Amino acid sequence: MHCDIYKFPKYEDLYVYVARPNYPDDIETLTDWLGVLPKAFRTNLGCSEFVMHLDLGKTDKLARADKADVLDKLASQGYYVQMPPTDILTKTAKNRTKQMQDKRYD
Repeated sequence: MHCDIYKFPKYEDLYVYVARPNYPDDIETLTDWLGVLPKAFRTNLGCSEFVMHLDLGKTDKLARADKADVLDKLASQGYYVQMPPTDILTKTAKNRTKQMQDKRYD
């Protein structure tokens, strides 16, 4: 299974893997690969940045995701979301809370 991986500057260390089941036969077609994401989710993510193309068949393991889980989600829904580690989520939540408090008292 081939996939493309995207990151989203709005969310530190969040990556979305998008299935490319017809690769390389699909490279001549201009396609919005992120179109498989639910509309509300995609809108909330903001602008994407392409990270890399990956052949999961030639990859033994992934750094922060279980390969079997990734393959299952790619096959069933066309995408897999790799969430940031919990320490980054906590840091981001604290920063956003502080920003909201600062705006409130300005």
